[in-house]
Amino acid sequence: MYYHMHVAGLERDLPICPVNDSLSIAGFVIFGDQELTVACARELLAKAPEYDYILTAEAKGIPLAHEMARQAGNAKYILARKGPKLYMRDIFSVTVNSITTAKEQKLYLDGADATLMKGKKILLVDDVISTGESLAALEALATQAGGEICGRMAILAEGDAQERPDIIYLEKLPLFHPDGTIMA
Repeated sequence: MYYHMHVAGLERDLPICPVNDSLSIAGFVIFGDQELTVACARELLAKAPEYDYILTAEAKGIPLAHEMARQAGNAKYILARKGPKLYMRDIFSVTVNSITTAKEQKLYLDGADATLMKGKKILLVDDVISTGESLAALEALATQAGGEICGRMAILAEGDAQERPDIIYLEKLPLFHPDGTIMA
């Protein structure tokens, strides 16, 4: 089963993936799809508020944040990691429960990146916003670092995220019943 959609002037067929016995989602993955990543970054930048740094979460937000930064001429974007790395110093973390991950996770921010964000306008970016848990975790990290959230952006808004007035997104992505029909 697939869901056919239009986004950023392109068409894609997304596989319908079961989350549990009563819910399925369309799998939207920009990894490896350079054409889609470039087009979505361009469309999001056209809607983006003024910002100093883009902040995204590992891993699916990385190609989008990278391409947005490249197109905008930004020298740096900031990445919240799923695990601490040896080179990171003065690390702090938050807990996140994402719809696409079966267990609780943590996101970690390097102290050097936190220092960069202090007093700066931070644009939160992700590929898909659904429950808003990953977005809330990014916001908590940015706030802990002293950053000022200036915007929240995603390529797609899924489920209740479609009704949030604080999220800028390109297209709506429905939720699905296990048989692949769209939930009302």
